[in-house]
Amino acid sequence: MIIGQLILFCVVFTVMVKLSVGNDPLNGLYFYPKPFQERAFELGLADRVTVSRKRKRFMIPFVLMLLVLLVIIIGAWNGTQSFWPAYLRALLFLEVMNWYDGIVIDRIWVGHSRFWIIPGMEGVPYVQSIKQVLIKRALLTLIWIIGAAAVAELVVLFFGN
Repeated sequence: MIIGQLILFCVVFTVMVKLSVGNDPLNGLYFYPKPFQERAFELGLADRVTVSRKRKRFMIPFVLMLLVLLVIIIGAWNGTQSFWPAYLRALLFLEVMNWYDGIVIDRIWVGHSRFWIIPGMEGVPYVQSIKQVLIKRALLTLIWIIGAAAVAELVVLFFGN
């Protein structure tokens, strides 16, 4: 059951990313590395205000929806009611999501799909190196140790005894 839930969580993550971008990778320019964004701004393909607004319009609902889904999966679907079991499940989900994002989304989907190539930016590198992915994901691994506690507290608040 837990494998299916992890797959569902990652599928929702992926679908939300795709829906935010639609059929134009410029809609998701905020996903790209800063140097890539700067070059797009220099070329006049996008402006900072619009990219910032799109990022906020995506990230706030994205984080809230994944948080709600995670709390529901752990509390309602799994019936977890106490802190430590909720914490361990939250940590598992957050770490799987973290590494899924770095490996499957960043390295495989973005790195090997023509979809993410922005016309006019063909020569500008936009895929993170393996070293960059490992550093970013390792840092997020530490952050999710704390984030999982917040999720566990919400599970206990809404589904605890």
